[in-house]
Amino acid sequence: MIDRSAPRGVLPAAEPRGVQTVQAALPVRPRTGRLLVLATVFVCAACGLVYELELLALGSYLIGDSVTQASVVLSVMVFAMGVGSLLAKRLRHRPAFGFGAIEAALALLGGFSAMTLYASFAWLGESRPALVAFSFGIGVLIGAEIPLLMVLIQRIRRQDAGGAVADLFAADYVGALAGGLAFPFLLLPVLGQLTGAMLTGTVNAVVGGGLVLWLFRHDLSRRCRWLLVTANATVLALLASATVLVDDFERAARTAVYGAEVRVAAQTGVQELVLTGPSTGSPRSLDLFLDGRLRVSGYDEYRYHEALVHPAMTGPHSRVLVLGGGDGLAAREVLRYRDVASVTVVELDPGVVRLARTDPMLSALNARAYADPRLGVVTEDAFHWLRGPAARDRFDVIVSDLPDPGITPSTKLYSQEFYGLAARALKPGGRIAVHAGPLTTRPRTYWTVESTLRAAGLLTTPYSTGGRLSGFAAGPDRTQGAADAPPQDWGFVLAARDRVPDLRVDRDTPALRAVSTRGLQDAARDAARSRPAAGLPPSTLPHPRYQ
Repeated sequence: MIDRSAPRGVLPAAEPRGVQTVQAALPVRPRTGRLLVLATVFVCAACGLVYELELLALGSYLIGDSVTQASVVLSVMVFAMGVGSLLAKRLRHRPAFGFGAIEAALALLGGFSAMTLYASFAWLGESRPALVAFSFGIGVLIGAEIPLLMVLIQRIRRQDAGGAVADLFAADYVGALAGGLAFPFLLLPVLGQLTGAMLTGTVNAVVGGGLVLWLFRHDLSRRCRWLLVTANATVLALLASATVLVDDFERAARTAVYGAEVRVAAQTGVQELVLTGPSTGSPRSLDLFLDGRLRVSGYDEYRYHEALVHPAMTGPHSRVLVLGGGDGLAAREVLRYRDVASVTVVELDPGVVRLARTDPMLSALNARAYADPRLGVVTEDAFHWLRGPAARDRFDVIVSDLPDPGITPSTKLYSQEFYGLAARALKPGGRIAVHAGPLTTRPRTYWTVESTLRAAGLLTTPYSTGGRLSGFAAGPDRTQGAADAPPQDWGFVLAARDRVPDLRVDRDTPALRAVSTRGLQDAARDAARSRPAAGLPPSTLPHPRYQ
């Protein structure tokens, strides 16, 4: 939640020293003038909060680790607001012109912030410096607003400082509420981040410039009036031009990030989906990105999904639950067993399921798993679903095919509480297979997942597809050029309630390309050698430990 309790400006308790407040000549009655100023405060506060939320969302999407990015954006912005409040003292002799110039600059900076951050990420490969710079710049301009508006509202009609402060902050906080609700429910789903930011900048420029150029026009010299008119017209023209060209910009940026074969790009209510590769031919050339992170690589995804699914299927497997895995690839491996009676896929994003059903290449890669009558789909958060009555039906196998535990929004899905709910859904003798992140490159994260499973009352066997795995074959049909690529380091944990699960592949298992009993056992021995001597504490909802 955004904390707007910190002052947005240094508010004078009395008339500023050395500045004599003279009643302004207004084209309307003083009461109407005050309402217009307060309405402007409302709109400017809404725009300011949209800029903050847009920086938070885009920073988390482009850089990752939403907790760190939120801390950086908010702390830098609040600090900058204090700086802006102090700098506004230099403009108190010309409050109308100063406020108009600040709003034009804020509309330009805030309106183009999302596009600039995305461009920095796409072509420079780094957006953190731009994120900090925009947080500081926007914060300075927001912080300068309230002191100048305080002077302006006192020029309409003098009143005690406490009453003026109460009026301004009431309008400011209510406007912040409006902006905070408009961003996730209107701007982001309807317009997207780039167009939404530019529309916000347009509103900011029109309202801020309109207040000064009409209501306080007699406070402006002819030269200042023309300067503000020119500045606002230029800002609006730039924003309008960028809005017209935003689709071309997005296509060019996606090409820079994902390559030339971007075939599907969609923003769902949960994340951005990007599918690359040709529309015909081998599905092994397909790549699926979720929020900028490679989620599926067609040429070697089978190594991941075979290693995740088949060790859990060696015991009873009539009823199987797949948590995540909306791409249908884990379900594809499960459905290779003819004695599987039902598969339930719990996926948060219906857009992923829709893409896996309808895209010809992705549906070919998942062997049209969604056409199998044994498969059912639930579009819901996995944690919430496991808490509900539907999870009381016990499952023989649970496959946890969820995003990496190092991604902050996934932390609760790798918590002790989550695994406790999953264990409750297992039948006696059932197994749960968990994707636990890379073992060799992020061992602390991996072993935290393993210790969290044990804290939930499960007995575990860790293994990985990386490192010295003599039994994991590259597969006979890797795409040309990919065979020389280093193997992906995928870490897994197999867990059960009643006994330590053994890693093997049943003789009746359908022919596999990458997994064998020998490879699994070698993988378990390699993983055991890297276990920390001192046990790691589990991750819980109030104390997440993934980094």
